[in-house]
Amino acid sequence: MNKGRLEAFSDGVFAVIITIMVLEMKVPIGTDLHSLRTVTPVFMSYVLSFIYVGIYWSNHHHLLHAAQRVRGKILWANLHLLFWLSLTPFATAWMGENHFASLPVAMYGAVLLLAGVAYFILTKSLIAYHGKDSVLAASVGRDKKGTTSLGLYLAAIPISFWKPWLACALYSLVAIIWLLPDPRIEKLIRE
Repeated sequence: MNKGRLEAFSDGVFAVIITIMVLEMKVPIGTDLHSLRTVTPVFMSYVLSFIYVGIYWSNHHHLLHAAQRVRGKILWANLHLLFWLSLTPFATAWMGENHFASLPVAMYGAVLLLAGVAYFILTKSLIAYHGKDSVLAASVGRDKKGTTSLGLYLAAIPISFWKPWLACALYSLVAIIWLLPDPRIEKLIRE
């Protein structure tokens, strides 16, 4: 089946996720710099989550660009990814409103981990459907970035109960790793 509806639906969900996140940010009461300081954790958590949602949107676009078609299993794998990403506004708000306390930081990491697992499943489903010799399979390769990311999330979640700032640093490191989409997909599609 054609992948157009999947892409359009997913783009809509990504847009709604970002919209909900920005609407969760409350305007500070007061006109001085001190009033801005009270919302700094909320803003910082929003920035990190905005970057993450942008990374997923960009890589999702590249992944589907390399795919030729989809089937039911892929639709469900995509919905699985969108489900975990749709929890990002909740986890973001909880973490920011509670000034990066341990449990909210761990919950944020759990959402990131499960979204990463869902993206991995979507990728493997697409590769299985298109074949191990497809452009998609060649462009993903051994998926070192994906497995490294999952490992960092798994490490960061328990660390969040000891040093939440270190867990957030690991979440930021994963974002930096993924900031640019993998150029292999674009290169192989051009060829």
